[in-house]
Amino acid sequence: MYRRLEEKIHEAEFLMNDAAQRGQVGTPGALAERDAQVFRAGVHLNRLNNEFEDFLFGRIDLLTGKDGKKGPDGAYTAVEPAEGAVREDDTADIAETLHIGRIGVLDQDYAPLVIDWRAPAAAPFYRSTPVDPGRVVRRRVIRSKGRKVLGVEDDLMRPELTAFLDGQELPVIGDGALMAALGQARSHTMRDIVASIQAEQDLVIRAPAASVTYVEGGPGTGKTAVALHRAAYLLYQDRRRYAGGILIVSPTPLLVAYTEGVLPSLGEEGQVAIRAIGSLVEGNEAALYDAPSVARAKGSYRMLKVLRKAARGALELNDAPTRLRVVAFGRRLELEAQELEGIRRAALGGTAPVNLLRPRARKLLLDALWEQSGSANRHTDPELAAELRSSFDEDITSEDAFIAFLDAWWPELTPAAVLDAMTDERRLGRWARRILNPGEVRKVARSLKRDGRSVHDIALLDELQAILGAPARPRKKRELDPLDQLTGLEELMPVREESQRERAERLAQERTEYAHVIVDEAQDLTPMQWRMVGRRGRHATWTVVGDPAQSSWSDPDEAAQARDEALGSRPRRRFQLTVNYRNPAEIADLAAKVLALAMPGSESPKAVRSTGVEPRFSVVADMLGETVRDEAARLLERVDGTVGVVVAMQRRAEARRWLAGLGDRVVALGSLEAKGLEYDATVVVSPAEIADESPAGLRVLYVALTRATQQLTVVSAERDEPDAAGVPDLLRD
Repeated sequence: MYRRLEEKIHEAEFLMNDAAQRGQVGTPGALAERDAQVFRAGVHLNRLNNEFEDFLFGRIDLLTGKDGKKGPDGAYTAVEPAEGAVREDDTADIAETLHIGRIGVLDQDYAPLVIDWRAPAAAPFYRSTPVDPGRVVRRRVIRSKGRKVLGVEDDLMRPELTAFLDGQELPVIGDGALMAALGQARSHTMRDIVASIQAEQDLVIRAPAASVTYVEGGPGTGKTAVALHRAAYLLYQDRRRYAGGILIVSPTPLLVAYTEGVLPSLGEEGQVAIRAIGSLVEGNEAALYDAPSVARAKGSYRMLKVLRKAARGALELNDAPTRLRVVAFGRRLELEAQELEGIRRAALGGTAPVNLLRPRARKLLLDALWEQSGSANRHTDPELAAELRSSFDEDITSEDAFIAFLDAWWPELTPAAVLDAMTDERRLGRWARRILNPGEVRKVARSLKRDGRSVHDIALLDELQAILGAPARPRKKRELDPLDQLTGLEELMPVREESQRERAERLAQERTEYAHVIVDEAQDLTPMQWRMVGRRGRHATWTVVGDPAQSSWSDPDEAAQARDEALGSRPRRRFQLTVNYRNPAEIADLAAKVLALAMPGSESPKAVRSTGVEPRFSVVADMLGETVRDEAARLLERVDGTVGVVVAMQRRAEARRWLAGLGDRVVALGSLEAKGLEYDATVVVSPAEIADESPAGLRVLYVALTRATQQLTVVSAERDEPDAAGVPDLLRD
């Protein structure tokens, strides 16, 4: 297989070199062909080089199928074995062996050497179980680095059989691929789970995308990994349909950084955009978090009414003129404040966005001036009257005084300008009267005065963009290719059309709607954030991944209503992930105590393993920072991978100072930033402080307690009321 990969890499390198030489011809056609070939060859070469290290990861040995039909990947399509495939003495021959890899590889005769993990023929690798084995006798997971095999783990799907391959009995090696994968040390970036996808996860990944696929699952069930693998599968299955792009929305920048390397490792990149919820609006990158009370006000549906009033009220700011004076046909015409106010109200009575109502306002001004001029009854002939009116409008609109007045009286508003206007507490109080209470008005106005935007501000900016509208922007002139200057082609092509690749890149940068939208940790989106995400998937299919028990939003019913509005009337298909692959049972059992308080009656996902290491409880003796640092250092000595220290949101900066100098394997993060991440070990600092942060605090604490794959330490302060064993009040039976 690696010999064939090297041949493919040499072919891609040859194409790159050949394409570079085409540019020397100096004709427009040759240049365009060069650009396209270099792009295609570069993408292919990059893809092959990315996959080279651990390209091949699986193998399945199969019985003879019911029929002899082959699929497009060259493998037999039958799911169930043929009659007689298993002999009466429980022996059988292996009829077909398939190797599973990150992308498909054909040999020189175009026969399948490696099956792409997304191909239908690879599905039995993930779906087969001893209860429902199908044709699979043995499933093998191969761990490798380059050409060196590091380990082999076999699962026997038909243990009652004695199977033979080429006359030799089929051997079984290892203790189980899944347990081996779960025991590996974590890093600060997510690994793909392509070699250890389980049957219930594979059902979600390969589910048809013709509607809304809704996936629920508790901590550690692999929801984020399933979402990423689903994006790669959909592109493989129907690349033309999803050429409009796939958007993956993550709750935090930390989770984006953690997951963004997975898709390239699965053979896909370029068609998928992974964005944090605070980065969905172009040109904005939110790094701040609002206090819970402010977040509740900004995220609720009530803010929609405030923004609509603010968008219209912002037109009256900046000392808008109260009188219009112009000269037409040698006569002075004036509109006073009361008339102007009536015209503004009439213009705003339209349903179009505020900025797009400016032409309507301009026409109403001209109508009022025309009426005042007395010229309307000058001609009875309709053609002469229309000609006179046209001359009148041209006369007025060419006057500098009218142009200056219109710019000041109906300025082009931007979302940022409206938010800046909302920093004035009195002004916001007028716009939010009977919508927000005085305390909320004060807190929202003050939060908007800060430098930088919060994650909730981004949804407000996007809503304002829809309320205001944006006039069409002039098309940017394409930069001249330096090679054109060297060959003198700029004289022949003064205006060169953009290439297909350039157009695709430009559209990708400007894209605001997608063919498929995947929402990760969907339970955390506020109603205003659901409206923002919904605009990007008006015509899309959806995958919505979440867990109500982990929701940090205080009003789940309001968020559910907003979610249903964003998804529209599309039919829903629901899946439930029930197995916790992350936490050992000792940690999962402790977290279940908080879940029982946060959502009585809810069931935790079942942990698949036990380590025998119970959670550790530590009580602050003197200084909180010293205790946390000591516990983090202790865990660094006991695990090979990463250690996460989870604190209440207001302690993030403080916690980073506590951990200074311990190295890059340890990281401090706020409780809301922990969502979706995992570490070999975690330190959860003051459960009571996290639980008291917001009305959803117990659910946030549940998330914090379920981040560790091996060891968990809980540090209690006085507020936690620890018992003699150091167990805080919230975690006691």
